[in-house]
Amino acid sequence: MSNLALKEPIELLADIESRSKKYAAGLPQQTEVKQTWSGVGFKLGDTQFVAPLHEVTEILPFPPMSRIPGSKEWVIGIANIRGSLLPVLDLQCYLSNKATAITHRSRVLAINHNEIYSGLLVDEVMGLKHFYEEEHSSRMPMVDDAIKIYLKGTFTQNDVDWSVFSMVTLADKPEFLQAGV
Repeated sequence: MSNLALKEPIELLADIESRSKKYAAGLPQQTEVKQTWSGVGFKLGDTQFVAPLHEVTEILPFPPMSRIPGSKEWVIGIANIRGSLLPVLDLQCYLSNKATAITHRSRVLAINHNEIYSGLLVDEVMGLKHFYEEEHSSRMPMVDDAIKIYLKGTFTQNDVDWSVFSMVTLADKPEFLQAGV
């Protein structure tokens, strides 16, 4: 008979446990936990921005739409998105009176804040961006003052600045809500 057959079950389990611990690899140790921040990166002209992830409900390709008579120049039209009407606004035109040229890279960022459901045309969406909170600074980029009121600091990553654009601040502005001429 083997030695294993002569051992009591408890002794056998204790022996297996001690041999397992002896040869087991240790778990990796996490030395530091860093807080992260995520947002949707987008471009207006040559400037890169990032909007807080929770402020953008959807990213859409440029949809077919109908014009809205009597609206301001930055109101492009209204689109039917899965049965819901989405007013689409040219964000660059709203901010700087310079219309966005629509290309295959153009996208619409849908926002929904305080029951204000709107789509914002941007030149390009750069994807989901993740930053460590330590990469954030209150430094403001060299942009027009009309844009600075919507910015909440900057993240710098790999020598690239991403200005944080607050969609909530935009949706709360009375000027943004006055789309009629």
